[in-house]
Amino acid sequence: MHLHLTHLLNLPGAIVESFTDSNDLICFRLSFLAEGIECPHCRNYTEELHQVRPIMVRDLPAFGKTVYLHLPRRQFYCQACQRYSTEQLDFIDWRRRYTHRYEESIYEQANTSNIEIVSQKQGLSYQEVKRIVRCVSKKKKSSS
Repeated sequence: MHLHLTHLLNLPGAIVESFTDSNDLICFRLSFLAEGIECPHCRNYTEELHQVRPIMVRDLPAFGKTVYLHLPRRQFYCQACQRYSTEQLDFIDWRRRYTHRYEESIYEQANTSNIEIVSQKQGLSYQEVKRIVRCVSKKKKSSS
C-alpha cells in the first residue's frame, strides 16, 4: 500500500496497492476500503462477493505522463433479494472509461480550443472527445 500516492490521487474509498511507471505512462493498481455495498434493490448491506472484473480507466495526467487506474469492478450477491449488483464508484460513471475529473478537464479544454486539437493532444479520437463533451455538458445542464 502506498499511502502518499493514495493521498495524492484523492479518490474516495480507494487505495493505491501498486504502480508501474514507464517513459510516458503511469498505471496505478487500486483496491477499495469498503468490504461490501448497500444493495441498490433492497437496501440491505452485503459483503458476498460474486465476481471481480478489472477495468482500466484514464485519469488526469501527472508529471507529464498519461495516467491509468486499474480498478477491480466488483459485483456482489445479495442474499436478501437474491440479486446481483455492481459496485458504483463515486469518481467514475457507469460504463465510462474516464474519471469525472478527466472528463471535466477534456470539457474545459474543448471549450477553450476545439475538439480536434483536444483529440490530438490527448490521443483520443474526435468522436470520443465529442462524446465526453456532450456527456459533461448534459450533466451540467441537469445539475443547474
